[in-house]
Amino acid sequence: MQIVSAKDQNLVFGELCFYGIITEIRDLDYTMFRIPVFKCDWVDNKNGIKVDDLGFTLVDFSKIAHKSDPFILASQAKQVFYVQDQLDPRWSVVLSTPQKDFLDMEGGEDFVDNSIEHHPFIGTLPQIEAFDVMDDSDATCMQGNCEGIWIENKSSM
Repeated sequence: MQIVSAKDQNLVFGELCFYGIITEIRDLDYTMFRIPVFKCDWVDNKNGIKVDDLGFTLVDFSKIAHKSDPFILASQAKQVFYVQDQLDPRWSVVLSTPQKDFLDMEGGEDFVDNSIEHHPFIGTLPQIEAFDVMDDSDATCMQGNCEGIWIENKSSM
């Protein structure tokens, strides 16, 4: 992408992302072909987007901008998900799914579920004892809110 100012004749190459919510989907019908267009509420790039200490991008949907230019072609959009920040409900964390190349897939045995890209908070999971390794003698189940009937184990008689 090229970014240039009207006052400056030097081109600056940069990546500028816009985050928003689709409010309408329109289909422009030109008889011979159709073009899908999205109308969006765009978050203000100056005050409504930040990156936290862990590298997550956060957006504030109360700071809407670009109201005079709400439309994009569907081919220009990339799907992301917004998850409300637990520490500050005004902000939402931006998550995206990795791109899959479905044209290179043959058969279907390599077909796996999409996973959401995220940054892990901890590097390793705690070690736990697997249930199939546990001995049945260690397992004790008790329900105290009812009367029971004692049944003797015939194998021990």
